[in-house]
Amino acid sequence: MKKLAITTFVILSISTASAQYLGPQTDQNIPNGGYKGPSLSQSITSVQEAMTLRDDAYVKMRGKIIKHSHKDKYIFSDGTGDITIEIDKDKWRGLTVDADDLVEIVGEVDKDWNSVEIDVDYITKVQ
Repeated sequence: MKKLAITTFVILSISTASAQYLGPQTDQNIPNGGYKGPSLSQSITSVQEAMTLRDDAYVKMRGKIIKHSHKDKYIFSDGTGDITIEIDKDKWRGLTVDADDLVEIVGEVDKDWNSVEIDVDYITKVQ
């Protein structure tokens, strides 16, 4: 009788352990999440738009550096207008561009009383 009780206990334990859990499964039922709204990586700001933005607004722009103005200042053009951009030496990271190269810049609008510039944080050539 003792063997029968032990055998029954073992069989019930195995069948209970192999039963599937049907409640919420946190690791299988949650879809991959994340932010799906607008971001800077998706939107390109034109020179015309940048001229109207508030001081310190973050922008991403595509165009050409058409000339060197002085020191670390350059004239950037995208077909909607021209704007002065400031690129510190360390931001170039060894990149060389000329007036025919399409570039993408990321930076901040720098508004003074009578001028608007872009302080460039990152620059890259667009292929």
